[in-house]
Amino acid sequence: MIAVENVSKRYSETVALAPLTFAFRPQATTVLIGPSGCGKSTVLRLLAGLVIPDTGRVIINDVELTDANFSGLRQQMGYVIQDGGLFPHLTARDNVTLLARYLRQGNVAMKQRVASLAELVRLPAAFLDRYPQQLSGGQRQRVALMRALMLDPPLLLLDEPLGALDPITRYALQGELKTIFSQLNKTVVLVTHDLHEAAYFADQIVLMRDGQVIQTGRTEDFQDRPIVPFVTEFVMAQRGHVPSAH
Repeated sequence: MIAVENVSKRYSETVALAPLTFAFRPQATTVLIGPSGCGKSTVLRLLAGLVIPDTGRVIINDVELTDANFSGLRQQMGYVIQDGGLFPHLTARDNVTLLARYLRQGNVAMKQRVASLAELVRLPAAFLDRYPQQLSGGQRQRVALMRALMLDPPLLLLDEPLGALDPITRYALQGELKTIFSQLNKTVVLVTHDLHEAAYFADQIVLMRDGQVIQTGRTEDFQDRPIVPFVTEFVMAQRGHVPSAH
């Protein structure tokens, strides 16, 4: 189980996350969506152990995340941010294998895993020896996804992974990511500000506002069965700004 239980977070006088209890569906894709500052990225960072909650518990694979077990649980999750977060002084290959080398995995196993992941994300092998500045934005995101998947974690966290890409690259990667998600059968939590992108990826959409979950469901639930006026306002504001589903 991946869940947050009565979790809250405040920065000075700003409430980033009100007390929230929510369980993420296993081996499914949950997309967190909402306006800027709604708390969706805070939830992702709490799951990744990058933010410590003021109250409550974060549960990763049925175990409470603590300082004592952070290192071990962190290896059970992959994390991808908007710009990839690659180390500029390392080649793509070294970025991908960084944690595996730290854990002293065998060279043969690492080489086989890298080759398999490069095929999965459709990155030509020649690009693995390039540095991040020698790669396009889409290629850097492919490398970042490979790094996140290197240890084959059961949980994959993605914070607006396509947000910094141009529309054509973003469109292509949407299709590839959807295929990857369906093949891997992992628990995926993805943050986006784009409702139609959320609809394209999600088994479940979570709409947030002011650090609270407003409504969960599918796109048709938000369109046809909004529980508060904000849901309709959010849907209307999104129309005309998103590429059609593939």
